[in-house]
Amino acid sequence: MDYKNLGTTGLKVSELCLGAMMFGDRTDEQDSRKILQKFTDVGGTFIDTADVYGAGASEEVLGRWLKTQQRSDYVIATKVWGRVGPRPTDQGLSRKHILDAIDASLRRLGTDYVDLYQLHLWDDSVPLAESLSTLDGLVRAGKVRYIGVSNFRGWQLQKAVDLCAQNGWEPLSSLQPLYTLLDRSPEWELLPVCRNEGLGVITWSPLRSGWLSGAFRRGMTAPPTDSKVTTPGTHSWDRYANEHTWHVIDELTAVAAETGRTLPQVAVRWLMQRPGVTAPIIGPRTPEYLDDLLGAAEFSLAPEHQERLDVASRPESVPYPYFFD
Repeated sequence: MDYKNLGTTGLKVSELCLGAMMFGDRTDEQDSRKILQKFTDVGGTFIDTADVYGAGASEEVLGRWLKTQQRSDYVIATKVWGRVGPRPTDQGLSRKHILDAIDASLRRLGTDYVDLYQLHLWDDSVPLAESLSTLDGLVRAGKVRYIGVSNFRGWQLQKAVDLCAQNGWEPLSSLQPLYTLLDRSPEWELLPVCRNEGLGVITWSPLRSGWLSGAFRRGMTAPPTDSKVTTPGTHSWDRYANEHTWHVIDELTAVAAETGRTLPQVAVRWLMQRPGVTAPIIGPRTPEYLDDLLGAAEFSLAPEHQERLDVASRPESVPYPYFFD
């Protein structure tokens, strides 16, 4: 496992980040611990969760495991925004909710601080300055070491960066976007902002909820019955079951065969070699699936294979004004 700086910060993180979203939900505690041990045994240090994953169970499982470890060995990231209770103030990015949420996350994680605290989504109902100044206070209080955001749009990200600079607040260190072979729109604005402003990039869902796992093939008329794609969402069948997706999967399958690697390994490796990407987040449901995904750190794609995947996955049409590039 290699290590990279998170953007222009001095924080070193492993080139793969372990996503703990399944812990305590689709993955029981015993298998969650096996996954954590396997990941850390090969040098993984970067672990991502959120307060809403498993209604807090993910942080609790991770926290119980963390108590058996040397805390300083790991970079623990969590997020705030989602609904965690019935009260009107139990959601969003208000100062009250952020302050309540960080204390609750710290209790569940069993730690005095979070290495990376991220705004999970944009909140239209709260002034951005209120949210960012609150994060700055958490850094000053020692509860948080670095701050980031997830799922922001380009203008939102740039506004956040600028507000921090203008007010002397703790600067953003990272962005956590959806970025895969099937989702390359971050290249239009988000990645350039990250590059220009020195932010690290931690990509989520590198296999797009199974679309790039090998379980989906040209000619299918419905998703596998055990797939997350059977449920409505941004990864739905109607959104991705099209010629562009089948073409990407065809090329991914060919590259995997030529390199002697699995489709998940090649899809994750493509991301690891994209400019500006710090660490894809891998979120295996089982220890066995983690073994496969960790193979992405064991090889490099040749330039010709990387280029073939780049070409195959480029959007067929680019909206205004990006087609001027």
